[in-house]
Amino acid sequence: MENATFEPTEKRGRRPILPADFEHRMVWWKEAIIISIFYSAYTLIRNRFGSTLVKGVAIPEHAFTNALRVIRFERWVGLFHEESIQEWFLPHGWFIKTMNVYYGTAHFFVTMGVFVALYKLRPSVFGQWRNTLAVMTALAIVGFSFFPLMPPRLLDAPCPDAGFGAQCIVSELRTRNGAENFGFIDTIKEFGGPWAFDSGPASKLTNQYAAMPSLHIGWSMWCVFGLWPIARKLWMRIALFVYPSVTMLCIIVTANHFWIDGVGGLIVFAVAYFIGTEIHYMNHRRFKDKFAMSQQTARD
Repeated sequence: MENATFEPTEKRGRRPILPADFEHRMVWWKEAIIISIFYSAYTLIRNRFGSTLVKGVAIPEHAFTNALRVIRFERWVGLFHEESIQEWFLPHGWFIKTMNVYYGTAHFFVTMGVFVALYKLRPSVFGQWRNTLAVMTALAIVGFSFFPLMPPRLLDAPCPDAGFGAQCIVSELRTRNGAENFGFIDTIKEFGGPWAFDSGPASKLTNQYAAMPSLHIGWSMWCVFGLWPIARKLWMRIALFVYPSVTMLCIIVTANHFWIDGVGGLIVFAVAYFIGTEIHYMNHRRFKDKFAMSQQTARD
């Protein structure tokens, strides 16, 4: 009702019943535990479908076959240019090393920073964006499971047990137009970086074929849309616009993804936003109904 005011109902010996009594209370350490448990579960499930569990060549063959499908599609639409883009930047070692560090660190630390910022600065919609991040990551696991995809950097790499690549698998696309191989460089191995994803401890934390969709892109878009309403200054909005653009360039230059993986990241973000928002408002309606019922009970 217009201009109506809320009069809390009070029973003898009790404080007033307030709407806040039925709201979900956010406690920072609970949120930290939830996200830690979820990320750990995500890592374990993601690795269930590749990398350290590779035996023989069955999984690499499947991932390589999917990579060929992607290459054929990109050529069909006239946009298979990842190798050329990487080649443009290879003479600039400092840039490649920067991209290697960026790829291995930014998506995690920036996302966690935005997560904290949303908790502190946008508490009214924090649940919505937390839900979106969780749903997006869960959808990505489905993609990794049903569509393992070999990244460009592994197309010419040694096959198991020497590596995670497909060098031993014959393909007409490898030698197309007289070429000796696909031409992609594993920039981590050639230029160095924070760690190598296919050897040492990092190989136990990564799935070499978890490329479709690209969570680097999905998470970067989550950061942009989550912070955009509170980015008041021009430089903030420019930074938000640049972040996913640089991320897309990074995943291509380092040969960790095809560009279409980035499109996959955009799609899972959009779907996750819709689902996460619905969950958020469904919870709000539930709390509202609980409060209304309590008011009715108090009047009775």
